[in-house]
Amino acid sequence: MSSATLFSAPPSLSSTHRSPTSTRSTAATPTLLINSPTADKLALLIDNSKSITHLLEIHAAVIRRNLHHHPILNFKLQRSYSTFNHLHHSVTLFNQTHNPNVFFWTSLIQSHTLHSLSPSIRFYIQMLTRGVEPNAFTLSSVLKGCPFETLGELHCHVIKLGLGSDLYVSTGLVDGYARKGDVESAEKVFDKMPERSLVSLTSMLTCYAKHGKLKEARVLFEEMEDDNRDVVCWNVMIDGYAQHGFPNESLLLFRKMLRERVKPNEITVLSVLSACGQIGALESGRWVHSYIESKGVWINVCVGTALVDMYCKCGSLDDARKVFDKIEGRDVVAWNSMIMGYAIHGFSEEAFKLFHEMCRMGIKPTDISFIAVLTACGHSGLVAKGWEVFNSMKNGYNVEPKIVHYGCMMNLLGRAGHLQEAYDLVRNMDIDPDPVLWGTLLWACRLHNNVSLGEEIAEFLLSHNLASLGTYVLLSNIHAAAGNWVGVAKMRSLMKDSGVEKEPGCSAIEVNNKVHEFLAGDLRHPKSKDIYLMLEEINCWLKANGYTPKTDIVLHDIGEQQKEQLLEVHSEKLALAYGLISTRPGTTIKIVKNLRVCLDCHAVMKMISKITGRKIVMRDRNRFHHFENGSCSCADYW
Repeated sequence: MSSATLFSAPPSLSSTHRSPTSTRSTAATPTLLINSPTADKLALLIDNSKSITHLLEIHAAVIRRNLHHHPILNFKLQRSYSTFNHLHHSVTLFNQTHNPNVFFWTSLIQSHTLHSLSPSIRFYIQMLTRGVEPNAFTLSSVLKGCPFETLGELHCHVIKLGLGSDLYVSTGLVDGYARKGDVESAEKVFDKMPERSLVSLTSMLTCYAKHGKLKEARVLFEEMEDDNRDVVCWNVMIDGYAQHGFPNESLLLFRKMLRERVKPNEITVLSVLSACGQIGALESGRWVHSYIESKGVWINVCVGTALVDMYCKCGSLDDARKVFDKIEGRDVVAWNSMIMGYAIHGFSEEAFKLFHEMCRMGIKPTDISFIAVLTACGHSGLVAKGWEVFNSMKNGYNVEPKIVHYGCMMNLLGRAGHLQEAYDLVRNMDIDPDPVLWGTLLWACRLHNNVSLGEEIAEFLLSHNLASLGTYVLLSNIHAAAGNWVGVAKMRSLMKDSGVEKEPGCSAIEVNNKVHEFLAGDLRHPKSKDIYLMLEEINCWLKANGYTPKTDIVLHDIGEQQKEQLLEVHSEKLALAYGLISTRPGTTIKIVKNLRVCLDCHAVMKMISKITGRKIVMRDRNRFHHFENGSCSCADYW
């Protein structure tokens, strides 16, 4: 019988269910039982038991004194066994109890809920069928661990029993709907609560933040009294911003948290390090690292891995490796983070070396390990090595390739110009290719100017409603590269009709622990005048060193001079200019770009690194570029 059927007509919820008076008499039953000195002493011993061994000895004494049917002793034993995580003894005692009341049932339900065991809802249903009416504590307990499909029916029970205004019950409903992802229902229950506890506020806050409703979460957060805003609430907001693509707001809120003297914990550190990694805020990440060390926070595997990931994403492999080497008890996640760090920086040899070292130490690689190694192959054009790794996944390590592994192979083959080989792979896959996979192949066609294959793939995606924003942009670029401006206009019209917009290029640079973001042709920065004066100076340096703008990459039907003007104000060049005027000579300039760096900007960065004697580190959508003395770590292969 399903839970829905059992819920349909429980005897205790019929029109003749017990009155409040009868409920109170049931609640008072334990205090009316006969208490002997022996029973009192045993009850006290049960309450003070420190171990399961001690509890078993007391239980044996209860049986020897023929008190094993004593309701109070049974109740206390049942609850204590649950505390020591011996629920099978609790269930046995419960089954031996004659006519258990609501307290016994609630204790049983609560113990299974606390240990995240599914039978708690089954016990609740049994309780109803036996005519025992739940109280507020019963419902608040079962709500904590109930399956999502029964939440609505439990809500009906709450209303029918008149417990909707109970603080614990309504908090349980808010939390249940929040875990289910039903933001609207959680909000309705929350708004009707006559009073709100810190738990209910945190549940609603978490619900908003988890599902991207950050404005609503921030309003609720700011409305909370300072005493209620504990570290958990701060963590919810900081992590919410970090997880939904607002790392700057995450860091700003973290600084506010410190100003208000709220002590961060491990969860805070993990969220803040994630935010630092997203925007390449190396200075902020180093500050967090030094902060946790100064506060004596133990850098366990979890925190150590987060630091490795942050340093890798912020362009400092040396710092990442120093942290990695100090992590005690490194798990596969820590190894994967360091291997991926080497991979995205283009250091394939180091990535392979670390991968093999991990395997020698007996740590079994996961699917993420192979993503990292295949990424290393892709950034170095190691086609034969890539096939070797891909084929070894299933045959050598019993890891079934997923769509993301096929994507890595598609990127490797496409970037190397093996378009037909990539096309054959995608057509013969054991799993259905997704739009991202097709988009990778389409991008390869654009890279190698294979117009015919590109059009064939794009038309297939469009006709099967698999087209994404990238499909339209890439096909438009393919037409533009071929000089087919009619085709470009058609694609842009389709983009407009579909309501999709091309993602604008954005570059970020961190100076003095503050992240500055630039769009192409940006004039919003307070130092825009100085930035553009620096750009003019940069252009003079470039022309004096024989630089020629790569206007062929500007896919617009405009004149050469206009194309040059568009290239001059790319977002990464604005970030570079700001870095040159805002940092000391000789300082490394670190830039983060949300899109793939263009050929012209790549050439400019190489030349400026030689002219100024500065190292420039740029992270684009695909990888890291380390520009130094006129060359790039990618060897012009990206």
